[in-house]
Amino acid sequence: MEKSSEIEVIHSWSAPRSLSTCLMYSFAQRDDTEALDEPLYANFLRYHGSTTQKRPYTDQILSEVDPDVNKLVEDVIFGPGLKTYRYCKHMSKFKVPNLPKEVMTKGRHFILIRNPLFILSSYGKVLRPTFFELGYADLVSIYSELCELENPPPVIDAEDLQRQPEATLRGLCHDLNIPFQLSMLKWESGPKEVDGIWADWWYKSVHKYTCFMPNSTKPSPLPHALYGLLEECMPFYNMLKQHCRKMSISPPSLIRSCLSADLPTLPVPSNEKILVWVGDKLLPRENAKVSVFDSVVQGGDAVWEGLRVYNGKIFMLDEHLQRLFDSAKALAFNNVPNCEEIKKAIFTTLITNGMFSDTHIRLTLTRGAKVTSGMSPHLNLYGCTLIVLAEWKPPVYDNSHGITLITATTRRNSPNNLDSKIHHNNLLNNILAKVEGNVAKADDAIMLDKDGFVSETNATNIFLVKKGCVSTPHADYCLPGITRAVVMDLVLKENIILQERRITLSEFHTADEVWTTGTMGELTPVVMIDGRVINDGHVGIITKRLQGAYAKFTSESGVPILI
Repeated sequence: MEKSSEIEVIHSWSAPRSLSTCLMYSFAQRDDTEALDEPLYANFLRYHGSTTQKRPYTDQILSEVDPDVNKLVEDVIFGPGLKTYRYCKHMSKFKVPNLPKEVMTKGRHFILIRNPLFILSSYGKVLRPTFFELGYADLVSIYSELCELENPPPVIDAEDLQRQPEATLRGLCHDLNIPFQLSMLKWESGPKEVDGIWADWWYKSVHKYTCFMPNSTKPSPLPHALYGLLEECMPFYNMLKQHCRKMSISPPSLIRSCLSADLPTLPVPSNEKILVWVGDKLLPRENAKVSVFDSVVQGGDAVWEGLRVYNGKIFMLDEHLQRLFDSAKALAFNNVPNCEEIKKAIFTTLITNGMFSDTHIRLTLTRGAKVTSGMSPHLNLYGCTLIVLAEWKPPVYDNSHGITLITATTRRNSPNNLDSKIHHNNLLNNILAKVEGNVAKADDAIMLDKDGFVSETNATNIFLVKKGCVSTPHADYCLPGITRAVVMDLVLKENIILQERRITLSEFHTADEVWTTGTMGELTPVVMIDGRVINDGHVGIITKRLQGAYAKFTSESGVPILI
């Protein structure tokens, strides 16, 4: 058979001990692919010379491989071959500055990652693991360079290869635009012709396998000396992990999971690339996390506020911050950041994200991280954790046509148990009511107090109109919302009678108009409750009048977003 004039090169980039050899064996089983085991190894050793650790096979490699890297790349990596594809296994640290640009600009690339926790001890059996040797930063650099070349590489995780080899390989082949072959799933045990000179030192355990096996290795203690290295490598692994193909672990989803990333669709797609303030810094969405020792994780021990941005101004900012501080004081928080610190974090978050309208802010203040897991605030020695989550988010309800409600069996908290005037993160009471609403396919659920009177919905305050008079429940069993207070003032300014009183459920069923209020949804008409149509099922005159007054008030009010 004559050699083909051209061959398509597939570049695999990985850290060591990441199943890269098994993956090379997998590709070598294809009838259209030849494999090269680390063709850039010798150039790496020559480039770094005495700055890298001495390998027992260094002299042999250097003596057998042409020192001209340009010739190596041209003749070995991109030279003619007998097959359609040439699979080149590379370690990320082999990407050194003297490589010809063709290595990155030609061929198809992908990145194989593995949790450094599973690599460190194994690597240390042959060489001393270092940040340089493991090459996680190089992997991120390779990913970034390929993205700049408008050729973003697929990323796969070794754990997915172990858990779902066929689905993972099908997905990888799909992303590389090559056909999948079932032969990739098995190979013979023992040494292979494709093995590099270093196989005797690195591949002894790999030679025992004939396929991608589930990880059956028992966990072993991580030496304390490697903990710092794990901390250094993990952020780079996590950066690449967020670009990794998402795999379903359900066998029936095999084909579906290999043909798409299988990610949930965001309600507002532009929120995929937001920055979130956590603690004292802005972080990308995927990295915006709190510690497992944080009080909000340990016991829902946090307070929060919802704010909305209109025309470059934050509506009722000072009122919301005052309630945040009151809630934190009621819960006996210590080391609470001051008002100016919180405002600066909010403004910085909004300005950096370019959010000056159609924005909702979920502002959270936790009691902070604990020194060990437990309930006692005495364990909170780090100070509070501030979270500013700003998203592009229009009102979450249909304020033009209205929403439907049902009445939940879950009752609103009594002050005897937990005072709802504390705007806390223990929201299970509300969530249980929302579950009932979801099951009934309603937009939200009305919650009653312990005596059977209407308190609020699971997420908003509630009002009714009867014979031209507006009524709303006392705030004894619910949060006296800031939007609620604004609307109550607007009712009076519109010269409409306002009553704050105990209201029965049947009064809502027979009301002329009903609406809810909240920062997230503004002023929302209700057109049906428990199957009873409110009036004729259309938005009422007084509701529309107050919606207009509220829109005017929000356009004229607020604190400008300034640093």
